[in-house]
Amino acid sequence: MIGQKALRLAMLAAGTAGGLSGAAYGLLNGQSRYARRVIGPPANMPLRADGVHLPDGTGPVPRSELAAGVKPLELVVLGDSAAAGLGVNFPDELPGVRIARGLAEELERPVSLRTHAIVGTTSQELHAQVDLVLADPPRLALVIIGANDVTSRLSVPVCAELLGKEVTRLTEAGVAVVVGTCPDLGAIRPIPQPLRSIARSWSLALGRAQRRVVEANGGHAVPLADLLAPEFLARPNEYFSPDRFHPSGAGYEAVTRILLPAMCAAIGEWEGGPLPAAPTRSEAAEARRPTSRVVARLNRALHRRSQD
Repeated sequence: MIGQKALRLAMLAAGTAGGLSGAAYGLLNGQSRYARRVIGPPANMPLRADGVHLPDGTGPVPRSELAAGVKPLELVVLGDSAAAGLGVNFPDELPGVRIARGLAEELERPVSLRTHAIVGTTSQELHAQVDLVLADPPRLALVIIGANDVTSRLSVPVCAELLGKEVTRLTEAGVAVVVGTCPDLGAIRPIPQPLRSIARSWSLALGRAQRRVVEANGGHAVPLADLLAPEFLARPNEYFSPDRFHPSGAGYEAVTRILLPAMCAAIGEWEGGPLPAAPTRSEAAEARRPTSRVVARLNRALHRRSQD
């Protein structure tokens, strides 16, 4: 899990790219241990509420309860702990359930939810989930992936390429695909500075690469970092679960509020106005400074401290 690894591999990658001094690397290593201790392992596994969800907000119900001739929209959820809904206290708060019920209300028809997301999944492991889906392709798939990639040994281009291949497999099977790209790990307060800045730069770079490959391969990308980081930064006590790493029920509500219009649009069923748009380049410039600049500033600060 990310909490267990505490971003030490992201730190290592950033150090390799930016040329960390020994003192800087030692500082980040200590911060990594601190973050790992504070976040800790997951207290439990995600809840499940797969099945048919109805336009009136109820569910899941057995298919046998549907009226004759009523066929639900088939929805699958793939990815990591954020897709699985780790951190919520009640099934109604699961992101898959919120999406399924939102779709059912918008489309005025039942939605059948299947969740294949697994805690700790990286883009390298997404292939197995897609294999399960392609045995019985749905109409619509939601993928949330990327946070664990930040702690993996895979490069940003490799992670993006792997995701692009899975999006292609799904779209070629007739599945409409929406991908929630890598969240901004800089919003996670237990990760101290400057490690948090490095994690932020790494996750933003991955999110941008994911967006390019998803759209190039026929999917619909929703830049979660761009659209949600300000809310999570402003309301951490409300939007994070007690582990201060995974979203709470309110946090997942914010996530699905952003995702739902894109899900409807992916199947040609959105009539609610413009879709949420990412900030312009100038608006996001400060959040997207290269990791190498963060590392350079850190080294300069440590050098000044050593001269005092």
